[in-house]
Amino acid sequence: MSDRHDRLLGYLSHSDGWVTAAELSDHLGVSTRSVRSYVTAVKASAAPLEVIASSTSGYRLNRDLYSSFLAQRSRAPESESPRDRIYHLLRRLGDAPTGLDIYSLADSMYVSESTIESDLRKLKAELDGSELVLSRQETIVRISGSELDLRRLLSRMFRDEGAQGFLELESIEREFESSNLRDFKTDLIEMLDSHGYFVNEYGINNVLLHVAIAVDRRKKNQPASAVPGSGADAAPQDIATELTRLIERHFDVELGRDDVDYLVLLLTTRVVTRNDRGNLFSSATATAPDPHVEIVTRIVERVGEEYLVDLDDDDFIARLALHVGSLIVRAQDKSYSRNPMTRSIKTAYPMIYELAVFIASEVQREATIVINDDEISYIALHVGSYLERESRREERVTCAIVCPNYYDMHLLLRERLEAVLGTEIQIDTVITRTDVDWSTLATDLVLTTISPGTFADNVVPIQPFLTDNDIDSVRRAISRVRRQRRRVRLKEDLLLFFDEAFFVRNVSGTDEESVIRELGGRMVASGIIDEAYLDAAIERERMSSTAFTDNLAVPHAMTMTAKRTAICIAVNETPINWGDNRVNVVALAAFSATDRTTFQAIFDQFVSVFADRDDVQQLVRRAVDFPSFIEEIVRGIDK
Repeated sequence: MSDRHDRLLGYLSHSDGWVTAAELSDHLGVSTRSVRSYVTAVKASAAPLEVIASSTSGYRLNRDLYSSFLAQRSRAPESESPRDRIYHLLRRLGDAPTGLDIYSLADSMYVSESTIESDLRKLKAELDGSELVLSRQETIVRISGSELDLRRLLSRMFRDEGAQGFLELESIEREFESSNLRDFKTDLIEMLDSHGYFVNEYGINNVLLHVAIAVDRRKKNQPASAVPGSGADAAPQDIATELTRLIERHFDVELGRDDVDYLVLLLTTRVVTRNDRGNLFSSATATAPDPHVEIVTRIVERVGEEYLVDLDDDDFIARLALHVGSLIVRAQDKSYSRNPMTRSIKTAYPMIYELAVFIASEVQREATIVINDDEISYIALHVGSYLERESRREERVTCAIVCPNYYDMHLLLRERLEAVLGTEIQIDTVITRTDVDWSTLATDLVLTTISPGTFADNVVPIQPFLTDNDIDSVRRAISRVRRQRRRVRLKEDLLLFFDEAFFVRNVSGTDEESVIRELGGRMVASGIIDEAYLDAAIERERMSSTAFTDNLAVPHAMTMTAKRTAICIAVNETPINWGDNRVNVVALAAFSATDRTTFQAIFDQFVSVFADRDDVQQLVRRAVDFPSFIEEIVRGIDK
């Protein structure tokens, strides 16, 4: 099946109900007629499994049969898609340094000579950016270049060939005919842990892919050559020695020194971090400070100046400095670490991702490198985990406990609540009487073992001896309070920034830059921003798409130089191509320095309003002018 067939199935797999052909056509950027042909093709490919149900309501995935279909596909010996053929063509040519005859290739791959010719042209395009060269003499075609470049390309194409998400060990084992990767991974993690390394599970399977390729190439007498940046001085010998033994034991192959050094380089820059944060800060205060600590410290100061977010914490700086050191090595080697969580991080935590983009831009400037979205999302994980720890105390919900005294039963109840929900609630008062004046209780929640007599949304009845159902009820109430807090703040803040002069129905621009300039022109004419701000917004867009959901893009500059904070909104009936997405709503945001805290408060919540496609489509239909837009956006916030 083609990539669009897989995208169609992926979209249906994330939808609970029926999905119309129009919705699928918007998502895929094709006509509804094409959608119908894709569905037909998928059904034919999956037969006799009816993976897609069709009706007058649209299409819906049969999840049980879809699981069987995926398992069936994973067991298939070899896919016949054009992308798969190109990958296997690369493997075949890599195994034959003297070249292969195209007619023999066509026969062995069960395709025509014209198909092989077409695949060779596509393979040549894949070589762009590498030192590999595809050459031909009469009917003999060969690939030349370094063994390292070939392995990098094999790894990249294999990852691209698979589905999005975590790279599966099973698929690597099938491709390279190895049944030992899972046990090898277990022993590898234990070895790394015993030597004091933190293991990044997000990236380890990608390194295992390189291990499988190295073993496969060694068995074919194609060892690696020396790699710049690896070698005796760079490769930690505790890892190199143990890794050599593990590979010999699990795969019965003795890798050369260059092979091992390269695998150690991959491990130390993508998968592991030594637990030496204390050593980092010892050097940071010495005469010759660690350069990465210096870089991160300067960046953290700039984050505080630009966003008023305090990241000035020794532990955070040390962890991020270790990460930045590895990131710089990866970027210089142009072998970035994949992150299967990139899209979900960007969509669910846009403000955290925005901070990560700023940090990445500063690292780029300091180290003269280029950082991609996957690497930005790893920085976002560092930022998000730190801010999450710091915010837990601030987000706690205040509550009062009403539990009439009987043999200190209220003390036991309080201890139980604090043990289970101590990070989420703050108990301000405990009332042990039955004659409660409910009107005087000003806490967010009231947890009571007796009936209040009247209904109140913030009152949660519980048992004197807390049950699991009681805990669930309290957690739901906590979520409700937090949601109400966020919505109230968001509603107040958003309505300050919208202006009828900055509402556009159906922009004429067809790409990111033209839309940014069309919307920004209105703000420039009003004196809110200047052309330099628009240039900065376009530069930010080129670094990483601001399409934070499938429906919404929020272009903006990373500097807050607007005269006042304002948002110019475009609502389009026809989706606009924006990065890898097609969006119906574009919100060009201009923020002034005085509104930085407001920006942080509303950014995530504003994006979340546009997370549900049905809500966005309703907004697109109903928001025909500014008053109706305001009505719809408020409805979305209050939902």
